[in-house]
Amino acid sequence: MFSLHQLRCFLATYEHGSLTAAAAELGYAQPSVSEQIRSLEKSLGAPLFRRVGRGVVPTTVADTLRPHAERTLAAADETWRAARSATTLETGTIRFGMFGTARLYAGAGLVADVLKQHPGVRVELIGQNSREVQEDLRRGRLEAAMIAVPTVSSEGMSVTPVARDELVFVSADPDRLSGQITPQRLARAALVMPETTWRGDDSTRIILRQMLHEAGHNPQTRIEVEDVETVVELVGMGLADTVIPRGAAEQLLPRLAPHAGLAPLRPRQFDTFAVVHRTEATLSPAARLMIELATRRIQSVAEPITAR
Repeated sequence: MFSLHQLRCFLATYEHGSLTAAAAELGYAQPSVSEQIRSLEKSLGAPLFRRVGRGVVPTTVADTLRPHAERTLAAADETWRAARSATTLETGTIRFGMFGTARLYAGAGLVADVLKQHPGVRVELIGQNSREVQEDLRRGRLEAAMIAVPTVSSEGMSVTPVARDELVFVSADPDRLSGQITPQRLARAALVMPETTWRGDDSTRIILRQMLHEAGHNPQTRIEVEDVETVVELVGMGLADTVIPRGAAEQLLPRLAPHAGLAPLRPRQFDTFAVVHRTEATLSPAARLMIELATRRIQSVAEPITAR
């Protein structure tokens, strides 16, 4: 048989491709992780990794084991949370996943809402990008999250849309804001876009690519940066234009680009935000509280989507 400890060591090694990196993530000595992997291989009667240089490469057996190990650890975590669910939210840590720019919609206010009701708890808002948050959900590191829908795979996940926010064109040049912002005009624009590390998974970019591709154009960027604040500053300096959600624009333009303006796209496009958790999960009181408060915050600044 195998232990949960062995499975954690296996998954960390699989993810990082290195026993040393796995040990660093788990906080163990590298020989300890190696021993756990050897014990698991002995139980299975087959090797899980091959050494290549300073790293390791998973075998076919490891590829087969990985999803089962993830489900086993997620179920174990779920069991632990269920046992704790009868306790009140007087102390302990509340963790909730949020897409990166959610801080502009709900970050500080959401934390304040939680602490107002439960002043003794510790709060963690996790995530820089929706794809990253979804991976944490799949691995059982998070119970629930609020993320952008276009980047979400619904397999094994319960996805409940709660709000949508219109994407807008932002520019410091009034002439570029006049008339309709069509795909043809966007294809000619010099754009600065955030989330460069996550450019393939960013929900705004996915929507923009689809809009332009349908009109026979390829999206191009002049400048790539990580955070939306830098994007708005560059727009304010007149160095480029951008497409971002209206909520983010309304939060940032007065402070970072007061002379810039915005205009809707034609046809109109929307980012959709949804509550996501594993389909089979029994949510703890903490997760249910965060879902309620985060939904309320998001719906106060974006267009609510009511359940049918």
